[in-house]
Amino acid sequence: MRYWLAGLLLVAAMLAAAVGYHWLASDPGYVLVRLGNTNYETTAVVAVVALLLLWGLIGVAWRLARWPLRLWFRRVRKKSRERLANGLVALAEGRYLRAEKELARATQYRELRAPAMLATARAALALGETARADAALDEAAETAPGAALALRARLKRERGEFAEAYRLLSTEARTTTLVPAAWVEYIEAALATGEAEAAMDALAPLARTQALSAPTFAALEARVLAAALTAQRSADGLNEQWAGLTRAQRRVPAALAAYARRIAELGHPLPGMSEIEAHLRKDWSEPAVQAYAELAGADTGARLRQAEGWLRQHPNSVVLLVSLGRLCVAGRLWGKAREYLERSLAISETAASWEALGDCHSGEGSHALAEHCYRNALRLARNEASEPLPGMAPRLGLDTKAAVIEQRSEHGVPRLPDVG
Repeated sequence: MRYWLAGLLLVAAMLAAAVGYHWLASDPGYVLVRLGNTNYETTAVVAVVALLLLWGLIGVAWRLARWPLRLWFRRVRKKSRERLANGLVALAEGRYLRAEKELARATQYRELRAPAMLATARAALALGETARADAALDEAAETAPGAALALRARLKRERGEFAEAYRLLSTEARTTTLVPAAWVEYIEAALATGEAEAAMDALAPLARTQALSAPTFAALEARVLAAALTAQRSADGLNEQWAGLTRAQRRVPAALAAYARRIAELGHPLPGMSEIEAHLRKDWSEPAVQAYAELAGADTGARLRQAEGWLRQHPNSVVLLVSLGRLCVAGRLWGKAREYLERSLAISETAASWEALGDCHSGEGSHALAEHCYRNALRLARNEASEPLPGMAPRLGLDTKAAVIEQRSEHGVPRLPDVG
């Protein structure tokens, strides 16, 4: 099809040339140019060709005249890019004075002025020159206002000025004109200042930008949802907000745990228990299990029986074993609590396991053992090795195979347990 079209166009061009030649041959036209006492006579065809040649000569002359200037501009652009690259490398290496020097020389080229001034603000702040950093950001805002605003807010937040960062972005956030980095800074500043509702409102425009990867946005959304639910002051407001979340948001473990804890703190533990139990029937979530064990005012016996049912499907979950231990401690079932907690320690030591075991020994009146457990919890929190309780074998000598129960898939195939 392409060749047929090209052939048709070629035939049409030949016909047009033939008709044009016949027309010009019969009447080539007449052009008279008079300059002073001199007359220049020619045909219209020759005059048009002469004008085209003259235009071409002028273009060639103009290009030749511009060639040295273009060569100079190309050299300036290349040197500016090299200086910008050297300045960014020096900034990453912590050589802030050299970075400022290189970046200042890179600003000679206009296209590089904004990134150079943004990096200069970083270097100046690292040197403690706040005024210089603000001046660099003001200059960068002339050509890149969104980037300058986002970086200014980030620098304020890094200095701990959360309220100022929030106020800086609040006006632009109302018009939803912030760049993605500024939306992230706005959400972080809102969370730091207790403005959870504002952070919730900012999730939608940030999601529309699709600037963050799915895991990064999911982690940020989980923090915002948990903060917004925790900030509710009444049970009615909390339930209304929970009902207003999407189904996917209600499945976020951090949000579910925050709702269950907060509704229990407000004197209504049953809705939180029901939500966690319904969630765990479909999806296993250790944060939800931990929150289930910490519900204030809930029936300890009912929660213990429910959690022991989960143990049949997840016998090697350290979080579940610790939760069972805490529930047994709350129910003053000291022997049963020790059994669950010692089993969790045999699978994997955690600070929470030692702390719960310390609560168990304290409840029994064994204060020396309780203090030993609390010290071990503190050691693990500091990434230090724990010390075995008197009469307990050293950690390296423990036989964890007896503590870990074999798990099989629905086809009966053994699979490795997740022991943290």
